[in-house]
Amino acid sequence: MSEAQNIYYEFWQETASRIKETLPEQEYHTWFNRIAYLKSDNHKVVLAVASQFILDTVIARYRDMIRNTMIELTGEEIDIVFEVVSRSKIEQIQQPSKEPKEAPKETTAFALQAKPQVSEEKTLKMKKDCNLNPSYEFHTFVIGDNSAFAYNASLAIAKNPGVSYNPCLIYGGVGLGKTHLLNSIGNYIINNTPELKVMYVTAEMFTNEFIESIGSQRTQQFKNKFRKVDVLLIDDIHFLQGKDSTQEELFHTFNNLYESKKQMVFTCDRPISELKNITDRLSSRFERGLNVDLQPPNYETRMAILKKKLVERGGSMSEEILNYIATNVCTNVRDLESSLTKLIAYSELLGQEISFDKAKELLGILPSLAANSNQTLSIDTIIKVVGEYFNVSSFEIKGKKKNKSLIQPRQIAMFLARDITEYSTTEIGTEFGGRDHTTVMHAHDRIESLMKGDESFANTIVKLKRDLTNGKR
Repeated sequence: MSEAQNIYYEFWQETASRIKETLPEQEYHTWFNRIAYLKSDNHKVVLAVASQFILDTVIARYRDMIRNTMIELTGEEIDIVFEVVSRSKIEQIQQPSKEPKEAPKETTAFALQAKPQVSEEKTLKMKKDCNLNPSYEFHTFVIGDNSAFAYNASLAIAKNPGVSYNPCLIYGGVGLGKTHLLNSIGNYIINNTPELKVMYVTAEMFTNEFIESIGSQRTQQFKNKFRKVDVLLIDDIHFLQGKDSTQEELFHTFNNLYESKKQMVFTCDRPISELKNITDRLSSRFERGLNVDLQPPNYETRMAILKKKLVERGGSMSEEILNYIATNVCTNVRDLESSLTKLIAYSELLGQEISFDKAKELLGILPSLAANSNQTLSIDTIIKVVGEYFNVSSFEIKGKKKNKSLIQPRQIAMFLARDITEYSTTEIGTEFGGRDHTTVMHAHDRIESLMKGDESFANTIVKLKRDLTNGKR
């Protein structure tokens, strides 16, 4: 190390020492223990980090702080540059030098402490301890037009947790990949930055643990568990509707993590504005950051998903059968996988290749045509009843025509679907010819407004609702 380089190394040491006094201890050790002095040249200091993830985070959070501190110490304009180097090179940087003017023999808090590679077994245990599903990774997620925004947002968060897009809410109907993306974020962080503490829970798990902590008088232990993480991932927050005490606890947990610049990602089956019995102050927290939606996959994406799943399972199936599934199963990824699994299982158990006719027979009424059997009332039934009342066909209500004779029946059907089923506006919009969830929300508001000003019209809606809920369909 030359005399000039040695001087800048000394300045780097003092810079890191000063920054240490201004940052929380945990934050400092998490990031500055992973930066090493590499070299300097012509008013430029080059610092080394071991991954792109660390590089992006350090640049976003600390580069200006490092540069300004070093300028103050040297009285010179200093350019701070970062390089990603291999862990082996990091280890070489740390080796004590035999030259008297080399870096000190004892490594400092600012030289990156090269950590041994975490074994696959230990990584797997860490993921399970965090409640993560190790099989959900970004590379196993099939990206389509319906999911590109949510996928890229999730990947950006995984690479730079707490830096941007915080908090983030991913919403959409069942089986569209929300849980997959949420787990992918956690798995990516553990794979690349095992020092960060990740916690994944469903809203139901969060609620049950909170109730249990009250009963066992261990609420402080519960608070510590969720407020001392670096990344908090909570699935299905619509479960919190009407649970006031749990909402109160999550509100305070949210504030604590947000102020500490810790990353939070949530999922929900609908936009926050559509949740019922959620406090305004908690809703405003969810909406504070980035909100992205997952739409049902289009035909091309459905085919890509089926082919990828087929390869993963080492099976084979004719293009004709895959096309049949992709054409008919329009609801979500889960239903696609279910249909494929059923055919693969039949083929494997009987040891014979499955024919197209046999595939149609086995699948019977496909999920898209079954209209989600767990719902007591299908959207198709609502459209049919409304269409019969106004003497228009279901095809016309779902269609694109904007005749006055069609707009109101269409809006009424949307209003009733939103009012008497548990479908999200995204799912309802899909059943109405692939319309956007905002169209459904507008229709609901429009019909609600008309009912307030027209008693006769309100009676019509009440009658239709009564007929549907009483089983006259």
